Amino acid sequence: MGKRHSYWKMPRRNLIICATLVQNPANLGGLCRTAEAFRLAALVTGDASMTQRAAFRDLAVSAHRWQPLHICTPLELPEWILTQQQSGYRAIALEAHPRAVPLPEFRFPQSTVLILGRELTGIPPEILDQCDQSVVIPQAGMVESLNVQTAAAIAIYEYSKQHPLPHDRPLE
Repeated sequence: MGKRHSYWKMPRRNLIICATLVQNPANLGGLCRTAEAFRLAALVTGDASMTQRAAFRDLAVSAHRWQPLHICTPLELPEWILTQQQSGYRAIALEAHPRAVPLPEFRFPQSTVLILGRELTGIPPEILDQCDQSVVIPQAGMVESLNVQTAAAIAIYEYSKQHPLPHDRPLE
């Protein structure tokens, strides 16, 4: 039978990555690959056609075949976040701003939606206000931000350390 047969029955982390605002297909491909590697509940994108683009597939490799993907357009995002919150999820913005908690001090709720911002401009204020909390990755360099895919991977790793799965194994 092998790993592929039992894969769909294995538990997933209760973390949803909301990348609705992310526009670069390469960033989305990297996010898909990371989400699949950590067995996340879902990756949400704003455009269904994004997975058909070469830049997405180059980075995702085959992760899009294994990772649950959902669509939520930017216009639907406020309603979608509210629905997730009503379902017991906490919306956590990954965004640098004065009220954000530094990642090393942050305890992720078990059921988390991690909201990612648009490249260059981040998360719009009205979406940020809708989030339950914000988290920031402390940085010491001259460049004041990380690529959205890189920042998300760091946050996903921290969530995964806090909420391990029974079958977690070191990366090979």
